[in-house]
Amino acid sequence: MESKAFFTKQLLEWSKEVDRPMPWKGERNPYLIWLSEIILQQTRVEQGLAYFLRFKTTFPTVQDLAKASQDEVFKLWEGLGYYSRARNLHATAKRIVDDFDGVFPTAYKDILSLKGVGPYTAAAIASFAYDLPYAVVDGNVYRVLTRFFGIETPIDSTLGKKDISALAQELLDKKQAAKYNQAIMDFGATQCVPKSPNCKVCPLKNRCVALKDNLVNILPIKSKKLKKRDRFFNYLVIEQDEYTFIEKRTAKDIWQDLYQFPMIESDQIIEREILVESEAWKQIFNEQIPTITSKSTIYKQTLSHQKINAIFWKIILDSKTDLNVENWIKISDKDILSYAFPKIIDMYLKDRVLVLF
Repeated sequence: MESKAFFTKQLLEWSKEVDRPMPWKGERNPYLIWLSEIILQQTRVEQGLAYFLRFKTTFPTVQDLAKASQDEVFKLWEGLGYYSRARNLHATAKRIVDDFDGVFPTAYKDILSLKGVGPYTAAAIASFAYDLPYAVVDGNVYRVLTRFFGIETPIDSTLGKKDISALAQELLDKKQAAKYNQAIMDFGATQCVPKSPNCKVCPLKNRCVALKDNLVNILPIKSKKLKKRDRFFNYLVIEQDEYTFIEKRTAKDIWQDLYQFPMIESDQIIEREILVESEAWKQIFNEQIPTITSKSTIYKQTLSHQKINAIFWKIILDSKTDLNVENWIKISDKDILSYAFPKIIDMYLKDRVLVLF
């Protein structure tokens, strides 16, 4: 039997015996499928599950999501990271209501035109909701196909992406696209896992090139290694009477539209003396000398392209002090958890471990 036909047949047979229960599995509602797929972009299933259930409960229809404010969506999304997904989710819900009369599009090209929806997500929605013949290609699929067929072209190259996408479409059982797509994703998630897969029990082992040529731990191949840059944030936790100051991040940078404590960025970890001599500090406080009572340990968060190193400086102002700032919000402590913050600030708020001078 030809390897391609063998692959598809064995994969579908394997899927009959494997049950990987998830709330969205077998779902036909395109809105809920879309919701789950957006949440699972850059997110593990274990983490995304609770978020999916919260969104499904809070916004049971696309109309409910479209009517929500951005702050409501961001607060529910808090902790998932990659907030552009939440922004696109909200914008797309509004577009479906405005341009498609609140009905999720049924054609692949229309689904693909939605903000935040790429070829993989469009294929998942089209096949799972409507059984349209479009093959999904995600990290699991890249791994399974490169190993089984022994493909050594880097998967992050233009040629690699093109060839594997074409192969995935060729392997697809077009009469049962949803079953096939679910099967190959489940296979990559449970059997052909990234590290130390149990090849002895694999139903594809007799034809797997990676197993035969001892390439299982080498494939898939990536050519580019992403270099992350370090950034250093000094958050000013400024308290005045019973209130704390926060601001909204509006620049086109990480965490756009999330809230934060006022922040001064530096090119390295700095001490108190350097902080108070900085131009940004002087612009905020003018000639006034506020009381810095404590500073935190260093909090760290790794993003796709950068590493954030943050220190929180607790500052006390007397009632009469005026600050030279615009667009800051003065909130009471009891309201602080109503705002959506980046994960690194949530970490600080949860423990407030401060090192006194």
